[in-house]
Amino acid sequence: MKKFIVLVCLAFLAFSCQNKDSQPVELQILPSPSSLSISGSSDLEVSSIQKAYQDAYNYFVSEGNLDTWNNGAISFNLDIEKNLKEEAYELEISNDQVSVIASSQEGLWYGLMTLGQILEDSQDQNASLPLVQISDEPALSYRAIHWDVKHHLETKDYYYEMLDKLASQKINAVIVEIEDKLAFQLQPKVGSADAFSIEEWKAISDYAKARNIELSPLVQGLGHASFILKHDEYKDLRDDPESDWAFNPLNEETYKVQFDLYEDALKAFPYATYLHVGGDEVHTTGRNSGKSPLELQLIWLNRVSEYAEQKGLTPIFWDDMPLQNAGVYRSMFDSKLTEAQVDSIWTLKEPELNKYVDMFPKNCVYMRWNYSHPETPGNERAMKWFTDNGFQVMGATAGQTRWNLMPLQRSNAKNIRDFALISIRNGADGLLLTLWDDDSPHFELYDRGIINFAEYTWAGEKRSIEEIQKAFRQRTFGNELADESFEFIDSLELAVAFWKNALIEPKQDRNRLYRQGDQAINSMIEMPNLDSAGVWTEKYSEKLTKAAENQQRIEAILVQIEKSKRLAKRNTYKLEVYEQVAQIAQFSNRTLQTLAELDEPSGEKRNQAESKLDGLASEWKAIESKVESVYSKTRQLNKPENYILDQDHHQHLANQGIKFTDWQFRAEHLLLEKVGSR
Repeated sequence: MKKFIVLVCLAFLAFSCQNKDSQPVELQILPSPSSLSISGSSDLEVSSIQKAYQDAYNYFVSEGNLDTWNNGAISFNLDIEKNLKEEAYELEISNDQVSVIASSQEGLWYGLMTLGQILEDSQDQNASLPLVQISDEPALSYRAIHWDVKHHLETKDYYYEMLDKLASQKINAVIVEIEDKLAFQLQPKVGSADAFSIEEWKAISDYAKARNIELSPLVQGLGHASFILKHDEYKDLRDDPESDWAFNPLNEETYKVQFDLYEDALKAFPYATYLHVGGDEVHTTGRNSGKSPLELQLIWLNRVSEYAEQKGLTPIFWDDMPLQNAGVYRSMFDSKLTEAQVDSIWTLKEPELNKYVDMFPKNCVYMRWNYSHPETPGNERAMKWFTDNGFQVMGATAGQTRWNLMPLQRSNAKNIRDFALISIRNGADGLLLTLWDDDSPHFELYDRGIINFAEYTWAGEKRSIEEIQKAFRQRTFGNELADESFEFIDSLELAVAFWKNALIEPKQDRNRLYRQGDQAINSMIEMPNLDSAGVWTEKYSEKLTKAAENQQRIEAILVQIEKSKRLAKRNTYKLEVYEQVAQIAQFSNRTLQTLAELDEPSGEKRNQAESKLDGLASEWKAIESKVESVYSKTRQLNKPENYILDQDHHQHLANQGIKFTDWQFRAEHLLLEKVGSR
């Protein structure tokens, strides 16, 4: 009997080992390590390593020196002789220990971040920690995202949560486009009533710094100055007295105001190495001074660059206006131009730039932004002009541009990839991912773009866009949602692209309704004429076809989201936000289909449609109320009651109302008004 029991035990152990080896953990580390090899499963207890990991995490964010942290389960070693890059690390999980080696504290930290993802995957899959060896280093040293807070703030807690997430993705910088969301002390009129104080922003900066993330301010100047120049107290500083867009660069008081704003911003962001001064999309006249727009801009740029240098900072400047003034700007976005054609354009136009080359400040980083065609010969030619003349240049791509409700085109994935690879190929120091808030989607929906950016700036092209989306699902929700069958976001993007102007007449646009005032209702689709059955359906046949397609799409999406919420191990809030987006888009489809039913000759169909239309306002109110409830968990929805809207030169949807629903859903409100008066 004893022999039998021993044999049974040995068989069970053999089966257990075989089962363990046959089902190793499936890792989806983001961003991809430079090299990774798995040789089996370790005997380490996941729970004990998880505890050690959390202790090490807490130690780093409070003390900052992981090599002085002592625990038998995880060892951290600084090894200068290995000549590893600044943020590089080596991670090994053996049978008895986890080891991280680096030449810097930053490298040790990123080794810990990778270990956190391995632990998460092992726990999610109820698997052992793998026997793994990883060598890893970033392709670009400066990997910054952009917080554009000019139209609304998130809750303070949400900024801290975002920083934790960014740290895990090895993002090491944030540029904060602060505008009036800082309670300025030297120019108190500029700060909005809901602005965070200097101390509140500094606390966020401290939290970021402890996680190897540097926050730097972007204080708009020269142009994009409406947040200042809309106030009566600053009207004398306008370049054009009738426009709140641009400063007069020849007025000395301009610099007094701008430097005051810089002073306070640098107190709020004390660890900044950069001061982003803006400077894009602006022509100034100089009040009949006789100076050219390019000369005027360079006068301004030199003044603010001198200020930055005195503070020990590097200024960053959007580079578009010098290139526009020289006549080479459009060549950067025309993908049809050959390299020879671009060279021809530059041969003709470059002398206009070269005429002023000595006026370009040398201490400035010229940020070459291109959100649509970074791969064009014209874009690379522009970057080359700066480097050939001894200037620093850095690229800027985008995860969110001017899309309403949610980012589209996989959060601009292809262009993020292309600009990252161009930057790596050209030996650039870094890249910025802009996340524009002009039309203000929920920030939870920006994560796909951020993950694409984190992957390509750290690892280069080790994964395809599809592979990154799979890794995104696993990292964000858990391994059960990694399968492609849970990919609903691409499909939702298509539905939202139609939603934007679905209820609006052709050639009209949601963003421009605000400018039409009381006449905006005329831009909404017509109501069917009951005396001419079928005419309305014929007129809007294209919209109706797309509405039917997108309604089927959204119904399938909502099923996927509901299933995802049941299976997700974390981040169900993100799924709730996507669910609200789907409900918003669905309303437009159903409204169009109901109007088509009203346009039918059948009395029964018409009666049913009339009943649906009578309940439309209540239906929309319920959707709107749910959206506000979900969104407000992390964002401040409404502007202060006394907030002064600026002149809205660029039709920024989020600048067109104090109340969130008034600007976000102006088209729906107008349509309901039209239905109610039919």
